[in-house]
Amino acid sequence: MRVRVQAEVDTDLAPDVIRAALLDFTDRRVDLWPQLDPDTFQVHWVRETSAEVTEGSPRPKVWSREHYDWSHPTTVTWTAIESNFCTPGSYMSMNIEPLHNGGTRVSVTWDRTAANLRGRLTLAVVAIGGDRLLKWATRKSLADIAKHSDDG
Repeated sequence: MRVRVQAEVDTDLAPDVIRAALLDFTDRRVDLWPQLDPDTFQVHWVRETSAEVTEGSPRPKVWSREHYDWSHPTTVTWTAIESNFCTPGSYMSMNIEPLHNGGTRVSVTWDRTAANLRGRLTLAVVAIGGDRLLKWATRKSLADIAKHSDDG
């Protein structure tokens, strides 16, 4: 079972703030992205335009070792290497385009293939929620980033 969902969200956040949050692989990551499970988060390595990180969520209890690539100036893509729910090669991608007002248009692609029953159940929820769920989750994440950028 493969689920591919795309969504676009506009935000007042500047592109560099969003990109910095996506590429923050420090211990602060679980604060910037509170949906991440702190017990699962592990950085394996970080290079100039790539990283390998294991991260997941507590509910549903899923994890994935992801290869992050930000070699393209406006796009960050993370691709599963191994996971307890999706197949290797499954990915998410976020394109961050500046708007004339100083904000950003964020285009998200969620493309995952289930590896097992846990994956099929997780992906079924995403399939049912579709782009509405992805827009909601993206707006929630952007609000979390804005909260922490105001703190900093």
